[in-house]
Amino acid sequence: MISLIGFICLVYAAFLWRYANNALKQNQLHLQKRVRDPKVAILIPARYESKVIRGLLESIAKQTRPVAMKDIYVIVESPDDPTVSICRDYGCTTVLRRHLELQRKGYALDEAVKQILGANKHYDLYFIFDADNRLAPTYIEEMLKIYAVGYQMATGYRNAKNNNQNTIAAVSALTFTMINTLGNKNRIRHGANIIFSGTGCYIDGDLVEKWGGWPFHSLTEDYEMSLYAILENVSTFYNEKATFYDEQPIKYRQTVDQRVRWIKGYFSARAKYIPLMRKRKAASNQGSLIKESIGVRPVIWALIGVVCLLFNNVVEIFITQNVKLMLALVLMVLVVVYLVLMIITIMMIRKEKMHFKTSIKWRAILFNPIYLVTYVPCAVRALFTKNVTWKRIEHGGKK
Repeated sequence: MISLIGFICLVYAAFLWRYANNALKQNQLHLQKRVRDPKVAILIPARYESKVIRGLLESIAKQTRPVAMKDIYVIVESPDDPTVSICRDYGCTTVLRRHLELQRKGYALDEAVKQILGANKHYDLYFIFDADNRLAPTYIEEMLKIYAVGYQMATGYRNAKNNNQNTIAAVSALTFTMINTLGNKNRIRHGANIIFSGTGCYIDGDLVEKWGGWPFHSLTEDYEMSLYAILENVSTFYNEKATFYDEQPIKYRQTVDQRVRWIKGYFSARAKYIPLMRKRKAASNQGSLIKESIGVRPVIWALIGVVCLLFNNVVEIFITQNVKLMLALVLMVLVVVYLVLMIITIMMIRKEKMHFKTSIKWRAILFNPIYLVTYVPCAVRALFTKNVTWKRIEHGGKK
């Protein structure tokens, strides 16, 4: 009976996966071209980021499409932060936060936007970056081409500054290969909404003025913004030609805290938006609504199916008291799972544009299957921890 349940779960997982991907074909994208040269603002949350902020500002100053330095808003929490004097050297505008009890990126962006709008300043679009980001010289030029086509939100290609620093940094960088190179690239082929991950994106100024601030304050404000765009049929795009770099964590403990926050934020954002999506009918992005409503359910059902099949076989072997056979079965399943995830890792690295040293590449191939499996205990911890908080990752300015 348990094996039958497991088989049904696997079949249902395959059905959901196929249904979600076929649904993307239902999208009908409508864009309104823009021909004028937009006025650009850049927002950078930067709490005590003096070690890395100079690199970002320098990369902005070297853009092939210039941005006025006064239109770069660096958000800080204290006038004594060394970041302030660095921004002064570059002629940037610093925004001093007033509500320090609200410790999330979304709240920092909200205060900055409200101060800008309160000063009656208008921008056609807002770029959002983290202080540890770096921009390729043509990043803004390439992103403005997408803006001119008519997309209201877009993100660039997320590369890593320190993917060769150690194995943890390498496998952490591969997480965004799954989201962008494997996920978003497929979505834009069908004119579907993308999923934002982190910063390195722009938002149409009309949207920001409509919001009157920054309305995304969850643990994963990027995913919350993605769900908003899907719900409200906001056009979004993943631009592979616009490269930006960020710094990946180098300690496993940091990745655990990070992933627990992501998973907690993922489910809390879905609890808010998915019921609304299911009520939305006859939208031109109906495929995106269906795809995101299904979310990671195929993965969850597949895991349940595998566990049921394994559990059934272990019980049968345990009844016959054949311990050696039981251990051999468990080992065989683990080896098969490991090899499948290793093959997926190799495919990801082959599709990825970031350069890995040979030694790091092989260590990533060997370790990434284990890293992916550890998402399961991270998910358990996220689901059973009531108050997951944002924890700052110290950036060291590695290139």
